[in-house]
Amino acid sequence: MPHSVLGIFAKVPVAGAVKTRLGVSPDRAAEIARAFLLDVLDRTHAIAARRVVVFAPAESREEMARLVGAGVELEAQADGDLGRRLERFIGDRLDAGADRVVVIGTDSPTLPPEFLSRALEDLAHADLVLGPATDGGYYLVGCRRRLPIFDGISWSRDTVLAETIDRLDDPRWSVSLLPPWYDVDTPEGWAMMRGHVRAMRRAGVDPGVRRTEELMGKGQV
Repeated sequence: MPHSVLGIFAKVPVAGAVKTRLGVSPDRAAEIARAFLLDVLDRTHAIAARRVVVFAPAESREEMARLVGAGVELEAQADGDLGRRLERFIGDRLDAGADRVVVIGTDSPTLPPEFLSRALEDLAHADLVLGPATDGGYYLVGCRRRLPIFDGISWSRDTVLAETIDRLDDPRWSVSLLPPWYDVDTPEGWAMMRGHVRAMRRAGVDPGVRRTEELMGKGQV
């Protein structure tokens, strides 16, 4: 039977291997990565899709399983750059019977769950859904068919979104866009999120990122 899939790309939060651009100690960076992953899992538990944590490195399955617990599928990321890994995961899931596949990372823990629900809904009529990130990339990509758009993208640059759009050269491919949102990869991104979370609290809104918020209370990045 057709089904929807939400893929959550994540690295196992090991000191020295995650969040290196935050400019903090390796142990602090691993704490942050762990909080982001678990908060994202909490915020997506009600999404009407089969959730799959797409993890790296491949040999860390047992460690990731202990971290995320039951109720979430695990799949090792393919080899290659991010484009190859996205293409492989999305293609394999579509081939396995999914009627729509949405992929996010864990760099946007405050991302509203409503954006994910909207992405899944939009894929009922759009071939591709993109969530533009404020750093020039995207925080979400969703497909209902295989699209040859990920090969050769300069993933480390601020032209990722533009380069992806340039590959949509078939007028028959329909695209839907979500509102922009921010990633947290750098000290500037952390400061942005810190202010945003404090503003939500002041406005009487629960940010829904309990673990991340606890880390904010333990000092600056």
